[in-house]
Amino acid sequence: MSVEDRRTPDRVARIQADWRRERPDLDVGPQGVIGRLHRLAGRLTEELVLVYGRHGLGEGEFDVLCALRRAGEPYERAPGELAAHTMVTTGAMTKRIDRLERAGLVTRRRSADDQRGRIVALTRPGRELIDRAFTDHMHNERRLLDLLTPAEAETLEALLTTWLSRLEPPSQG
Repeated sequence: MSVEDRRTPDRVARIQADWRRERPDLDVGPQGVIGRLHRLAGRLTEELVLVYGRHGLGEGEFDVLCALRRAGEPYERAPGELAAHTMVTTGAMTKRIDRLERAGLVTRRRSADDQRGRIVALTRPGRELIDRAFTDHMHNERRLLDLLTPAEAETLEALLTTWLSRLEPPSQG
């Protein structure tokens, strides 16, 4: 008996059944994993952004503040570094930094090494905010992960780590 046969059909299973009926010549098995991961990613994002919003942050601003906080003292990075650490374009990063600067959560200054370059740094209110927001974020992630048993979570992490390592190029740092 397949895993699919042992549970109540969800939306993905119903979509697969439709495709099996309409295109019996195709293997729609991959939808069982990819479709559920896609739906899960959307649901997780919905749950995560609720916490960011409680702190007056969007997902992008949260990511920038986290990247600065992870940098360690003095909690600063060049905008290009921030873009690389958050996987967005430099244009998108500029907009995020502008919003955070207007809110008093970061400052921008010229780089001492390169007068054309800029450095973005957390302000004290920015650090205090991201420390509170990140604490709540970790509690939220724990709540979400606790929907699985510890063994399930460990197995899932190992599988996702393996799959991601085969899909992404090796890390540069």
